[in-house]
Amino acid sequence: MEAEFWHNRWKTKQIAFHTSEANPFLVKHFHALSLTKGARIFLPLCGKTLDISWLLSNGYRVAGAELSALAIDELFSELETEPTLTNFGNVKHYSAANIDIFVGDIFDLTPEMLGPVDAIYDRAALVALPTEMRIRYTSHLTKITNAAPQLLIQYSYDQNIFAGPPLSVSDDEIRQHYQGQYTITQLESTDVEGGLKGRYPAKENAWLLQKNG
Repeated sequence: MEAEFWHNRWKTKQIAFHTSEANPFLVKHFHALSLTKGARIFLPLCGKTLDISWLLSNGYRVAGAELSALAIDELFSELETEPTLTNFGNVKHYSAANIDIFVGDIFDLTPEMLGPVDAIYDRAALVALPTEMRIRYTSHLTKITNAAPQLLIQYSYDQNIFAGPPLSVSDDEIRQHYQGQYTITQLESTDVEGGLKGRYPAKENAWLLQKNG
């Protein structure tokens, strides 16, 4: 799934992954990160998710990375906020009160551009990337955030009957990617009601990752 795949999904409004409410796992388990109000949360591959509105309305600051400028234009329109735009090479920085979104390839995002974050909320990134890219992504994410604690949401299912996205990521793979940097705790595992796309049996899982040491 190259960049053009996701650009086309946004252009053609094939965005079934964009839900009409904040993710229930976020609402239920965000407290596990033990953050104070005003903490800055990084959402990789954020799109225009309503999770951002939920975080802002609950007193947190948001940083996000997204490939599609169209998604972020729609995000700020829905937030009724006019952002300030700054260019950092291939990355565009959209900035407003309590929110910074970096538009471009997430692998072009540096720790200096992103700035300090207190936690990561990954609902849409790991499950959007093919296997070989997940190796690069998890290493990069850990680097640019200094292994900030993470609330991670993942799906697992038989990818022989459904190709995704969202892609299936096994529990073992999560441990392979992150156990060197994090203590990993599964917070919840539940069957997706009705299955993915209303037909494919799957589990949705929430994980808490806390930096070792």
